[in-house]
Amino acid sequence: MLYAFISQDVPDSLEQRLAARPDHVQRLEQLRDAGRLILAGPHPAIDSEDPGPAGFTGSLVVAEFDSLEDARRWADADPYVAAGVYAHIDVKPFKRVLP
Repeated sequence: MLYAFISQDVPDSLEQRLAARPDHVQRLEQLRDAGRLILAGPHPAIDSEDPGPAGFTGSLVVAEFDSLEDARRWADADPYVAAGVYAHIDVKPFKRVLP
């Protein structure tokens, strides 16, 4: 089943985000390499591909897991959680319709 991970950053967390990014991306690459990652990326705080010091407000990941419980465990172990970047992560079942 697919799951959407919708995260919200704590305010002013760009420095922590940048420090934890390599470990965060490595986990996403593991999902990709296993054929389970549909998409992943951050929400810029401003209308720009590169928001600079404005930073980000959160992230969206859509990936395949065996259960909601497995997806939740994966989310809770994210390096951004440990680094204090994410205030919270909503994990919801996701039904892909298009494309």
